[in-house]
Amino acid sequence: MRKIFMNARSKATAMKNEMMALGKKAKAVLTDKKGENYVDTAVKILIAVVLGALLLAGLYALFGDVVMPTLTERIREMFNYAG
Repeated sequence: MRKIFMNARSKATAMKNEMMALGKKAKAVLTDKKGENYVDTAVKILIAVVLGALLLAGLYALFGDVVMPTLTERIREMFNYAG
């Protein structure tokens, strides 16, 4: 029983040390006032928005001019019972 208690105590101490190290690391990141990542993140978001808008516009043009007329024509042919 003593061995189980000592094993649990050592694991709890190890977990406590890991959590304290993580807390120190988080505090260092949060108190950092360099601001290096803000510009990088803003540029990445801006690029993603622009590329997404271009992709959406391209898909909208493709579906509006190429896919939809062909699709409606095929549906009309499929339901044309006159022969």
